[in-house]
Amino acid sequence: MNDEHYLKLAIQLAESARGQTSPNPLVGAVVVKDGQIVGMGAHLRAGEGHAEVHALNMAGEKAKGATIYVTLEPCSHYGKTPPCAELVVEKGIARAVIATTDPNPKVSGRGIERLKAAGINVLVGVLKEEADKLNRVFYHYIKTRKPYVTLKSATTLDGKTATVSGKSKWITGEAARKDVHRYRHEHDGILVGIGTILADNPSLTTRLEHGGNHPIRIILDRQLRLPLDATVVTDGLAPTWVFTTEHGDVSRKEALEKAGVHVHVLTDDTIGRLLSVLGEKGITSLFVEGGAEVNGSFLKERAVNRVITYFAPKLFGGANAPTAVGGEGVKEVEEALEVEIEEVTKVGDDIKVVSLVKEEVI
Repeated sequence: MNDEHYLKLAIQLAESARGQTSPNPLVGAVVVKDGQIVGMGAHLRAGEGHAEVHALNMAGEKAKGATIYVTLEPCSHYGKTPPCAELVVEKGIARAVIATTDPNPKVSGRGIERLKAAGINVLVGVLKEEADKLNRVFYHYIKTRKPYVTLKSATTLDGKTATVSGKSKWITGEAARKDVHRYRHEHDGILVGIGTILADNPSLTTRLEHGGNHPIRIILDRQLRLPLDATVVTDGLAPTWVFTTEHGDVSRKEALEKAGVHVHVLTDDTIGRLLSVLGEKGITSLFVEGGAEVNGSFLKERAVNRVITYFAPKLFGGANAPTAVGGEGVKEVEEALEVEIEEVTKVGDDIKVVSLVKEEVI
C-alpha cells in the first residue's frame, strides 16, 4: 500500500462527519505500522478530540515508530483541546504524511514545524486537491469571516420554479427532496425570504431517515410580516432568526421575540452586511432556498460560492411563470457570474448540477 491509499482512507473518515464539526474543519487520520493499520479516527464535533487523538489512542503503544496520515496539518495551539502536534511527537511517530496545510493563522505551518523540530520525517501535499475540497467552507470562513453560500433551486427543464398560477408542489421527485435534506444537515443556516414563509409555511428543518442536524432558520423580512403562528415560530425544533430593517413594526418585533424568535435589525440593508453579521454569529455555511427575489439579491451582490440546481423532466412554459433567479439581472453577457460545473448526477428521475462560482465573492 502507498501513501495515497492511506490518505484516501483518512479523507473518507473525515467526510463521514460532514455536518457535525462546524466551526471546525473536517479531518481524518490513519496510523500505520509495518504495513498494518493500527489506528484511525475522525474529528466528530467541535470541542471534542481531534482526528489524530482518536487515531493515536487506538494505536496505543504501536504508534511508536509508525506513520500517521492526516488530511490537515495537526494543530499546534491550545484551544478547547491540547495541540495535536505535541501528541504526535509524544507518541513517538516516526513519519507524518499530511495532505494540506491549515489556513488558520493560529496553525498555518507551525504544526509542521513542530513535527520537523522533533525529528519526524514530514511529507506534505499528497492528495492536496482532494483534502482541500473537504474544507471549502472552513477555508472560506477563515479567510472572509463570512459564511460559504450555497444557492439551491429546483426547476423544470425550461427553468420554471412554479406554474403561471403559482403551483410548485412538487416539481422534483422524492429522491431529490431527500438529497436537499442532506444538504440542510450539512449547513449551519438555511435562508429564505418572507414570501416563501407566507406562501408555503415551511418548517425548514432536516428530515432524514436517521435524523440529522437542523440548521438555524434565517428569514429576510423587511416589514416583519412573519405570522406568530408560522411553523418556524411555533415548532421549537430549531432557532429562528429574522433579519429586518428599521421600518419593521416595533410591536411585531416585541411579539416575535416574546415567542422565541431572534429579531435582528440591519441598518445597512445589503446581503454583504447580512453575511458579515451571520459570520460574527458563527454561521460558517449558509444554504439559500429562497425565491426568485432573494436569489436575485444574492446574485446582484455576487455573494454566491456554490450553485446547486435540480432539473425535473417537466416543461411548464409561460412567459410569466416564475424562474429561479429574479431581480434586475445583468445587461451584458460579459457581466454574467461565471461558474464551473463540478458535478452532474441523476437523482431519481431528476438531474442535479453542482457548480462552483469562479470569482472571489464578498
